Amino acid sequence: MSNGIKRNSEGYAALGGLDRQIEQIRRLVEMPLTRPDVFRRYGLKPPRGVLLYGPPGTGKTSLAHAAASACVEAGSIHLVSGPELSSSFHGGTERSLRRLFERAQETAPSVVIIDEIDALAPRRDAGAGADGAGVEGAGEVERRVVATLLTLMDGLGQRQGSSQGRNKEPEDQEGRIVVIAATNRPNAIDPALRRPGRLDREIEIGVPSSEARRSILDVLLQRVPHTLDEDQKKQIADQCHGFVGADLASLVREAGMRAVTRELLDGPRSSQDSMAMDHVVSKMNDVSLTSQDDSNKVTLEDFRHAQTVVRPSAMREVTLELPKVRWSDIATGQAGAKVQSQIRECVEWPLKHADTLARLGIQAPKGLLLYGPPGCSKTLIAKALATESGLNFVAVKGPELLNKYVGESERSLREVFRKARAASPSIIFFDEIDGLTTMRGSDGGSEASHSDRLIATLLNEMDGVEGLGHVIVVAATNRPQVIDAALLRPGRLDRLLYVGPPDLEARRKLLEIRAGKMTFGNDVNLDEIATMTEGCSGAEMVSICQDAGLRAMNEDLNAPCIAQRHLRGAAADVRRRITPQMIHSIEAWRDQVAL
Repeated sequence: MSNGIKRNSEGYAALGGLDRQIEQIRRLVEMPLTRPDVFRRYGLKPPRGVLLYGPPGTGKTSLAHAAASACVEAGSIHLVSGPELSSSFHGGTERSLRRLFERAQETAPSVVIIDEIDALAPRRDAGAGADGAGVEGAGEVERRVVATLLTLMDGLGQRQGSSQGRNKEPEDQEGRIVVIAATNRPNAIDPALRRPGRLDREIEIGVPSSEARRSILDVLLQRVPHTLDEDQKKQIADQCHGFVGADLASLVREAGMRAVTRELLDGPRSSQDSMAMDHVVSKMNDVSLTSQDDSNKVTLEDFRHAQTVVRPSAMREVTLELPKVRWSDIATGQAGAKVQSQIRECVEWPLKHADTLARLGIQAPKGLLLYGPPGCSKTLIAKALATESGLNFVAVKGPELLNKYVGESERSLREVFRKARAASPSIIFFDEIDGLTTMRGSDGGSEASHSDRLIATLLNEMDGVEGLGHVIVVAATNRPQVIDAALLRPGRLDRLLYVGPPDLEARRKLLEIRAGKMTFGNDVNLDEIATMTEGCSGAEMVSICQDAGLRAMNEDLNAPCIAQRHLRGAAADVRRRITPQMIHSIEAWRDQVAL
């Protein structure tokens, strides 16, 4: 009995980027089924169960099916999904489980594959957490199902084989039934199921690396006509940060769909134009598998378009639209250019020069803090960093995480880091982080306790970044004095970068940038305006230009341009919100802490 799984000629070759996991599962599943005599000779008991876990779309089910396909000739395959076994009738789920294992015992050697096992064996204890069964734990029915499954797992190889089974000797039954379970919520499974003698071996299938993504693309593109060379495929793989196998398959389909659409809509038109898009859809599979026409091959440009449409699974819950801000859009003087250089070192070097860092024994920075007066382009710098680096970007305003219910703020914070880990390499940007990390014990009462718990959670998550690789935390604040000192220690926010008010050179550049987007008259003297605006922030400089435009409209609705008098008047009337006391306070903190 194989439940529809047949011998696949491609087998493991149809899986890309899973070489290590394939080697593990072959050792744990194929060897016990095909060579049980070797295990008996050494007095070893083969593993009874293997748990495949990892984010959705990484290939857990595909790997289990490939393992089953490889074992079809050696034994029978029994494939079920956790929800399929669930029954609304009393005792129905337990009976289905017993029948499943009885069939496996009768047809041994056999492989039992249980997909989405978390739906079948949830945690029985209360307070399973966000990834578990919930604060109430499993119900009575679920507890009985879990107990039944544990009993059946313990009984593998201990019962007599059926006289009609493949094995006549009862001792041959040991190790002749292997259970492969898959889940994307390993912490939701009852811990008793993960003990030795049950699902005692676990294989993690995580988000693929750039090299693994390249391998997956090679497999996906085998039957797709394309013009990509090896360098272009590597370039696509490097840019698809956080993509899992399912995301890459979607990317290839989207690129292929664009090629099909281009052929059918740009080529000879059908006499029935109204059916054009139906024809596009119907031709998709044919083009992917059989087309050899060079004019219809998928190009790098098709993949560029697909990358704007397909997002990594881990980031689909993050609805974030960032404007395309470039470094050239930010006016900087000498000090600002130094800040930009330091930021790029923190973010780009660990990705582009990882070998050099490893050779020198240098640990890449985990995070950086941008601090300075309000309106001085701290947030704009973070947006430019997201655009220029091409990394996945998770932006959070500190106050957005605050929730009046106990534990919810901490849960939201953990969720932010979970998304960043799943989509790494990535950047987490905390704007107004002072609203989230006020010094512990600075206020009394329950609010202080809530802040303490939130900071403790953030510190734990920051410390956890070390084993994750490419997750960078960027924070911004105009009140660095109130941030808890523990967050500023090495290994957390390693770099503290002061973003001060723009100097004369930066103000001049900012006016030039605005002049490129607005209509200034020939009489405009940017040097004069830059000199007049000493002490203004970048936001106030933009406000001056906007106010000058309104002054021109008030003077004449048909005004052809903004004149020098409009800019001069706006600059004279601007209210400077950066006070000397504010600058002194921040610089005093910088001299004490940041240097």
